[in-house]
Amino acid sequence: MNRRDFLIRSSAASLGLLAHRSLLAQTPAPATPAAKPEFKALRRNVGYFTMRGGTIGWLASSDGLAVVDTQFADTAPLCLAGLPGRQGRTLDVVINTHHHGDHTGGNGVFKPAAKSIVAHANVPALQRARAERDHLLDRQVYADATFADSWRRELGDEVISAKYHGPGHTKGDIIVHFEKANVVHMGDLMFNRIYPAIDRPGGASIRHWIEILEQQSHAFDADTIFIYGHGNPEFGVTGKRGDLAVFRDYLTGLLAHVEREIAAGKKKEEIVKLENLPGFPQFHQKPPHRLGANLATAYEELTAGKD
Repeated sequence: MNRRDFLIRSSAASLGLLAHRSLLAQTPAPATPAAKPEFKALRRNVGYFTMRGGTIGWLASSDGLAVVDTQFADTAPLCLAGLPGRQGRTLDVVINTHHHGDHTGGNGVFKPAAKSIVAHANVPALQRARAERDHLLDRQVYADATFADSWRRELGDEVISAKYHGPGHTKGDIIVHFEKANVVHMGDLMFNRIYPAIDRPGGASIRHWIEILEQQSHAFDADTIFIYGHGNPEFGVTGKRGDLAVFRDYLTGLLAHVEREIAAGKKKEEIVKLENLPGFPQFHQKPPHRLGANLATAYEELTAGKD
């Protein structure tokens, strides 16, 4: 057994039971088989970690350590223990792409080992409001540094930048770019061929989300590797800019379908009964899935302010 595997197994054994008591609430998702921790290198010391919850991106070089998102309190120790080449070093920065518990639930694990946690300026208030609704205020660890529009940091031979593009999945989502590696972490602005979570109470806008995906599909080149917050196991949590167009088309199709149903005089209760959205077979899943919630949110957005 190598040192990293030993640390991962030791962390799981010692922290697993305690961490299960401190999981943060997340938007319900389809059931999946028991997950195993996976570290995947992508390019120039940048890679990702998956286990459960939102995908964690990482930079692990001799002169820079960073992670993007922190999953849950029980999975974060496995990421921290197994981060390639860390060997007990302090992380330069932890970045939260948005406020949801499957992306910030491990903040408390990473904070003692990191110099700073960074997020968009809207994130702390959104995180607090969500935790208040879920009765989990005592379990929150918030970003200690925030920004309104953009943030940038040089770490050795890598540059990490983050930008806010307006409301999409929530009103606090950022896109993180490892510039030299040309790897982009989209957070939950990208669900790769699965029905997404759309957090309307958290400020989501399907219309503007479509615009963001359109913009980003042109902002980066064919060489860019994208990391996604979540993905259909068949298609994975990384890909190319064509995936952004597929998801953009799904959101566009979602709004168009609901708009047609409203024009046909159908009520919300009828509209949300649809089992799968026509034209998007790669998104199709057996229940339980989020399509009903997607249809309901689209209905609410399209009818907001109307009698």
